[in-house]
Amino acid sequence: MEFEKVNKTFKVVGMKNSGAFNNFGSEVPAFAQKLLSRSDEIQDHTGIEIALFEPKRDMNHLEGHYFVGLIVQDSVAEVPSGMEYIETTKDYVTTRGKVTRVGELHQHLMQWAEEQGYKRDLESYIVETYHPIKGKDEEVMIYLPIHS
Repeated sequence: MEFEKVNKTFKVVGMKNSGAFNNFGSEVPAFAQKLLSRSDEIQDHTGIEIALFEPKRDMNHLEGHYFVGLIVQDSVAEVPSGMEYIETTKDYVTTRGKVTRVGELHQHLMQWAEEQGYKRDLESYIVETYHPIKGKDEEVMIYLPIHS
């Protein structure tokens, strides 16, 4: 696994939902399918799926919100009904791997960030982008927000 620190801007048109953190593994992909069924309504999207997650701050933080969407080329003035435009620029630590190993990827990335002395930003969204690979498992790129 490779890890690095990056400064990245994400421009997203998507839909917001919330639920129990324990259910995100099944809820988020199902909600993403609803969004994808409306992808033709989103102008200038890149085709790259993205999810932004509220971080779980501690053991007592049981529910959170998330966005599922598509990355867009430029800022958007008009969004489809029931959707929002989000733009965020942050410093992140990042890694990429098979989506079937997303939990393991998160664990290793958090461990690496800690070893490097980076402090997680629990007020900013965790970002995942999804990349289909022809003939292989889909890959996920994880971006954990850190303090500069």
